[in-house]
Amino acid sequence: MSLEFSKMTHFLLVNLEKICLLRNIMFGGTVLNSGSSRHHQFLEKIISMEIFGCFALTELSHGSNARAMRTTAKYDPETKEFIINSPDFEAAKFWIGNMGKTATHAVVFAQLETPNGVCQGLHSFIVQIRDPKTLLAMPGVMVGDIGKKLGLNGIDNGFAMFHNVRIPRENLLNRTGDVTPEGTYRTSFKKPNDRFGASLGALSSGRVSITGMAITNLKLCLTIGIRYSAVRRQFGPTDHDEIPLLEYQLQQWRLIPYVAAAYALDHFFKSLFMNFFEYQKGILMKDKSDRQAKLGKEIHALSSASKSLCSWTAQQGIQEVREACGGHGYLAVNRLGDIRNDNDPNCTQEGDNNVLLQQTSNYLLGWIKAKHQDHVTIKSPLQSVDFLEDLNSILNQEFTATDNECLDCSVALAAYRWLVCHLLRVSCMKLDNEKNSGKSDFECRNNSQVYYCRSAAIVFIEYNVLRRFHDFIHSSDTPINLQPVLERLCSLYGLWALNKHAAVLYQGGYFTGDQPGRRLQNAILNLCAQLKDDAVALVDVLAPPDFILNSPIGKADGEIYKNLWAAVLQGKNSLERPAWWVEFCANKPSVGSMKSKL
Repeated sequence: MSLEFSKMTHFLLVNLEKICLLRNIMFGGTVLNSGSSRHHQFLEKIISMEIFGCFALTELSHGSNARAMRTTAKYDPETKEFIINSPDFEAAKFWIGNMGKTATHAVVFAQLETPNGVCQGLHSFIVQIRDPKTLLAMPGVMVGDIGKKLGLNGIDNGFAMFHNVRIPRENLLNRTGDVTPEGTYRTSFKKPNDRFGASLGALSSGRVSITGMAITNLKLCLTIGIRYSAVRRQFGPTDHDEIPLLEYQLQQWRLIPYVAAAYALDHFFKSLFMNFFEYQKGILMKDKSDRQAKLGKEIHALSSASKSLCSWTAQQGIQEVREACGGHGYLAVNRLGDIRNDNDPNCTQEGDNNVLLQQTSNYLLGWIKAKHQDHVTIKSPLQSVDFLEDLNSILNQEFTATDNECLDCSVALAAYRWLVCHLLRVSCMKLDNEKNSGKSDFECRNNSQVYYCRSAAIVFIEYNVLRRFHDFIHSSDTPINLQPVLERLCSLYGLWALNKHAAVLYQGGYFTGDQPGRRLQNAILNLCAQLKDDAVALVDVLAPPDFILNSPIGKADGEIYKNLWAAVLQGKNSLERPAWWVEFCANKPSVGSMKSKL
């Protein structure tokens, strides 16, 4: 296989996942879940690929603040059509994946205006933007590509503006609200906020998918980094006895915790995907139960935080691997730069990570408020918050584990339960103090994010990742011969992630004296050493075939130098003199003339 063909194959495979996400889940999934039987015609054309779609929410001047989108859809009862308009260029749909060159239809989010002049809020509409036979823009639509990005350039992100574009009334995706032929608005939701949340339900599917995409990037980089570190030899006990990089404690400490994170996060993603599948099935079966409603809110909170945690962990892990591979890690042919750039948008798309964490903290604070004011029992369908029912007793606990006990995952789980409860308590106190000082609700929330609500959301999702992985390891479905190594991975991930919050553990009084911190660090190093000999086998489990990984220093055969040398020699024009050699060599000043000038 030629180097150029290999690059093209990898390029297609990397971007195919994102393209399928945009077409099938974000576009087709929204039509399926937000529409009704009258939209089945579109689903059939999506499946047969007669039409190619995109999900158009974000605008040039608005992203995370979905309520403020300015595209309008005014209903005309005389023609029974909606008229789609972009008020100005700042309201242009922007950053829309697949819109740049290929999409023929878009799910467009716009402010629905009824004939009486009342704005009914944000709703979604199916709008044709191109002719499927020619890919030329439809009348009234200006559509194009936004240009080259830092990565993922196989996705043609685009923009669109609409000028009096008329669509049939039936193109309104009407699960959350509908308009009668005469122009009367109808909805089954009593509260506008509930209707708004339901209308953006497709974003949860995107966040769950991005969680998986980020984990894939983490797996790719770790495969390269661990395989390279197991072969690359530098220094040693004597001048003539070099040892592999992976034998060094520093290299183990840099990379192996990310292997543990990859396993824990991967299991969380797969289990969350099944939870989301259950929720989607409930929607299709028109389940109106209280459990279904609670499940949707819980998945929204978990997916918002997991998308943030996984994309950030991948971002940090990729950079650590790049540096741990030294100069060869910086060589483009070894792919770490491409993986880093392709992962980077995961920290932003479908919501900025820091903004998304507010969704999770609001969910948690809502439970605490309900407990105090209405004396409800804290219990959720996926059991992610159930431990908060014992908040007061958990807050009375302290760290007492010995050196050997720290190696057990239960120690990290107990610490995380305390940490979540503590941060929720101080977040509530901070919000109350801000409110008592006379500040508005907006100011209270704004002033309570850093070190409080944001931190609570992060430790909450880390706890749930750890809890699910721990439960999986100790389930009857997990082969008993695999449990020891999985338990070490689980413990390492828990302690490594927990160590980042050591300052809060000391501030809150869970840790006292120097022993807890030292025991935590010693346990991390101990577990890294225990997992060192299994590291290559562990990434081999996660690794794709070589032609997909497409990294000379990451190939399964371990021939890092032979593979890298071959890749360099196959590089375009690597042995050719440059095209500008004549200009470079011609008219060079003589040595004598140079001396005279000096």
